[in-house]
Amino acid sequence: MTRRPMRRAALLLPMLLGGCMPTIAQRPEASMVAPPADWRTAPPATGEVDRNWWIGFGDAQLAALVEQARANNADLAITAARVAEARAQERVSRSLLLPSLSANLPGAESRSLNAFGVATESLAGQPAFQAAYEIDLFGRNAAQVDAARANAAAVQAAREAAMLSVSAATASSYITLLALDERRALLIQTLASRGEALRIARDRAEAGYTSQLELRQSEAEYRATEQQIPAIEAAIARQENALSQLVGDTPHAIARGRDFAALATPLVPGVVPSDLVRRRPDIAQAEYALAATDANLRVARAQFLPQLRLSASAGGVLSSALPDPVSIWSIGGSILAPLFQGGRLQGQFDAATAQRDQAAFAYRRTVLTAFREVEDQLAVIDRLGAQEVALLAQRAAVADALRHATNRYRAGYSPYLEQIDAQRALLAVDLALIQLRADRLTAYVALYQALGGGTAT
Repeated sequence: MTRRPMRRAALLLPMLLGGCMPTIAQRPEASMVAPPADWRTAPPATGEVDRNWWIGFGDAQLAALVEQARANNADLAITAARVAEARAQERVSRSLLLPSLSANLPGAESRSLNAFGVATESLAGQPAFQAAYEIDLFGRNAAQVDAARANAAAVQAAREAAMLSVSAATASSYITLLALDERRALLIQTLASRGEALRIARDRAEAGYTSQLELRQSEAEYRATEQQIPAIEAAIARQENALSQLVGDTPHAIARGRDFAALATPLVPGVVPSDLVRRRPDIAQAEYALAATDANLRVARAQFLPQLRLSASAGGVLSSALPDPVSIWSIGGSILAPLFQGGRLQGQFDAATAQRDQAAFAYRRTVLTAFREVEDQLAVIDRLGAQEVALLAQRAAVADALRHATNRYRAGYSPYLEQIDAQRALLAVDLALIQLRADRLTAYVALYQALGGGTAT
């Protein structure tokens, strides 16, 4: 066969095989998602977009703990290593677009007999440079680079999502710690007042003014409050240990900044639903993962087409048996075209298509979850505000009932049990107020996390 027919065959083969390539289907229409026009619950306020949103709580110690967690948390260190690995894999993929060059320097020493039976010794070497390059005619290698780049971006977005999660967990954990401190202070104050009531009841019982029943009732209330303090202290220790782990340290006591009641309520940045898609790092991660599957699908499609590789080598032969070195070289190429693979290529393409569709629906699920999380926290903050108003009104009524019960008991118009019931009700309401305020502050933390951390990506 002459050169011209060979060239024609080489050009015709890709065209013939190209007709056998499958068509890449569009993403499933059901995987698309459109943001709502507005939130169901209007945001409570509109604040500035602040990257360091945790400063809005007005506690320098809280801010310091969040910064420490962002710098030292072990999970974040793992995600940083994953980012480095993904970027290294991207560099590996980029090398497919460049030629490879290697050097080879074999050498040998030999002893042999010539035709006359005389022993001879020789030294020989054959240095050579070898180059190889695959011409990316159909974009297979470029698609692999795109997939690696998108995967690296997805891993980076996952790290940002982990950073946001650790920041939110640290802030919530510190708020919970201050709320436990507030509960302990309330119980200590209540224990002191019930200790004074027990002293009075004991004096009155010894003087014969009251019965042993009232004394035992007073002592029972004192002991009921007393036993709650160790439980709160154990919860405080556990919370400090958990917070220590978040900031990347061994369990230790956590310094406090402001009191629980002094924590400020941060403003919420005004974010419309259409902006949320660009702000949340987990949505960015899902989008990059989808782009990576698109690129892998192009790689699977390109497998149906031939691969064109060029190679060249140049060097020389050095030997003590030769008077002068001899130069050697070679230039060549090859076309590798799939003819029959038993359905392997089609199976790989179908699998890549299914993976792309999975990533598309995973993106939709991530976006819908983001909308739900924002709506949940907006509703929680709004309803907790209404609940706090009702609870404050209940506290005022219970405090007034306790005042009347105390006056009636001292005047001898009612038994001590009425005063005990009023005291229990007031303690329960005060504890509920502390818990409600903690829930509302942590809801603001969760809202910032749901909004993407206060910064647009």
